[in-house]
Amino acid sequence: MELEETLQAVGPRLRALRQERGATLAQLSKSTGISVSTLSRLESGQRKPTLELLLQLARAHQVQLDELIDVPVTGDPRVHLRPFKRHGTTFIPLSRRPGGVQAYKQIYPPHWPGCDLEQKVHEGYEWLYVLSGRLRLLLGPHDVILTPGEAAEFDTRVPHAFANPDAEPAEVLGLFGPQGERMHVRARPTAT
Repeated sequence: MELEETLQAVGPRLRALRQERGATLAQLSKSTGISVSTLSRLESGQRKPTLELLLQLARAHQVQLDELIDVPVTGDPRVHLRPFKRHGTTFIPLSRRPGGVQAYKQIYPPHWPGCDLEQKVHEGYEWLYVLSGRLRLLLGPHDVILTPGEAAEFDTRVPHAFANPDAEPAEVLGLFGPQGERMHVRARPTAT
């Protein structure tokens, strides 16, 4: 009976998430590829959710799957996410909620990237705080060295690049919105 109650509670949760975001069934259908009638039946409880549908909806709503099915809280608040490397930099996730603001500890290796910097742009806003080492930030025409305890924030539509100028790693706390996770594109030269 507990499983049936859990499945019955998914529909109202799906409807509430969609309404919180101000989306219509048609808009959600377009972003997920799930038909409007299937979405309507899921929300009303007339159709049981499958894992495939729940995964698509969790991605569309930018929430964890357990938020859709109301998994009981374990009481352990620790985040157990695995570090990953991107372009030679190590990212250690500090938050686990997909979408919205994501927190990472970033480790820039010594003398990274080891080549000329190319400023890039993307949608979003970035905030960073230097924990240890030094981080070089090129931001439009500005060339700044950030030291431990210093923070920077900027609109990522401004051409920017990072480097570690020193022989020791630089550790940085970074906050990124969903747009900041998208691929960077090459910035166009500014007209002078």
